[in-house]
Amino acid sequence: MIIGIDASNIRNGGGVTHLVKLLCAADPVAHGFSQILVWSGQSTLDRIENRSWLVKSHEPLLDETLPCRVFWQRFRLSRLARSSGCDILFVPGGSYAGDFRPMVTMSRNLLPFEWPELLRYGWSWMTLKLLVLRLTQSRTFRRANGIIFLTRYAQDAVMRLIKTTCAKTTIIPHGIDDQFVCPPSKQLSITQYTADNPFRILYVSIIDLYKHQWHVAEAVAQLIKSGLPVSLALVGSAYPPALKRLRQKLDKIDPAGESVWYTGEVPYAELHLRYAQADLCLFASSCENMPNILLEGMASGLPIACSNRGPMPQILGNAGVYFDPEKPNDILRAIRTLITSPDLRTRLAQLSFERVQVYSWRRCADETFGFLVRVACDYKIRRGLCASYRDTEAGAVL
Repeated sequence: MIIGIDASNIRNGGGVTHLVKLLCAADPVAHGFSQILVWSGQSTLDRIENRSWLVKSHEPLLDETLPCRVFWQRFRLSRLARSSGCDILFVPGGSYAGDFRPMVTMSRNLLPFEWPELLRYGWSWMTLKLLVLRLTQSRTFRRANGIIFLTRYAQDAVMRLIKTTCAKTTIIPHGIDDQFVCPPSKQLSITQYTADNPFRILYVSIIDLYKHQWHVAEAVAQLIKSGLPVSLALVGSAYPPALKRLRQKLDKIDPAGESVWYTGEVPYAELHLRYAQADLCLFASSCENMPNILLEGMASGLPIACSNRGPMPQILGNAGVYFDPEKPNDILRAIRTLITSPDLRTRLAQLSFERVQVYSWRRCADETFGFLVRVACDYKIRRGLCASYRDTEAGAVL
């Protein structure tokens, strides 16, 4: 069998990481696939390692703007998939306007499906974009032969809204890179830290309205004011309106950037070094599909203070201290609980490190291709039954 992968809208961030790691860990031949074709722009294809069973097909239109990519997917992809002899089309980007079947897609972005989070953007182009994604992805999910979700929480949230029982569904979480894996280190008493060598809190994530970095900064500022030797590093790219709000908060609480600072985006290949330098990982998002950053903190052997929203409690379990991400005083409470108890930090860091071991790219790849072959075979069987429906025995089976 042959798989076609539509990577027309996989251009950066977690989407590219997932595709690259999935294909790197894959053994499609073991699942009965002889070839995988990937259609994408050149920059994405350049990041995918060559394999004997892999065909990387560069489509010039996919290097262009969004309207060009939508046109290519709508009017060219289905024909290419058929002429290439594809048995199934995999669309990890979540939106598909063609007519090739069978087709499996993925739910990667939960923002369009959670109204309270979407409405944080008010009257803006981002709101319009999320509403369009809600429409296109809902339509894709309803027409798909299979849907891959990353967490149980995301599956429940999306399926409750799209109200379809037609597609096969499965839950396949992402993996964690080996570069982040670092067993927990010895946890020191807060008395062993000083203003010159503070207890270092790390929050890695895009600066965005649902990430609540300004509430985290306020909580840490209160801890510093109380005399605790702590610092906060905020790492990640930024949505401009949210960055403006964060900078206003930083100018108010620490204008000199002595203890609380935003460092900007760090290359993915260097990110594990930031975790290695930290004493505590904090994650304050209120909307996630699959919080990869939480997995990175767990794999890095750090004690974790975490948002109590979304799928975070399903993933972290009892291996962290939770807080309401919109209440600075509750964030302060969670951090203080961990900071003042090295024994608690030791126990929770070990628990989270053990818990994260089940998340591997090998497992992700095996479960993904296993699901794709099941959907492809089911589609062929159903078509075969329909073709011979007049036959008495087939009708009895059906």
